[in-house]
Amino acid sequence: MSRNSALILILCAGSLSGCAADYLNHYDSVTLAAGDTQKFNSMLQTVDPLNPNARNTKIEGDGARAAAVAKAYKYPPPPPPPPAITVNVGGSGVTP
Repeated sequence: MSRNSALILILCAGSLSGCAADYLNHYDSVTLAAGDTQKFNSMLQTVDPLNPNARNTKIEGDGARAAAVAKAYKYPPPPPPPPAITVNVGGSGVTP
């Protein structure tokens, strides 16, 4: 490779990398992984973002029922056995 062709190759690579940098400069965010800033700003300016029921401290439920559900989740019942296989050999009484 001659010295002139190497110089041309370096100049072409430099000009292409400049285009990519210019393309990345046209984003509206600080980084490419900035997220949904418009939704964050609208939630930040909301007067009371919590659900009114979030202040309800009276939890309706039964402790024994909750314990049974937790036990059923931790120790699930065994699956039912597979159905019996029936084989019909010979005439079944069906006429063609």
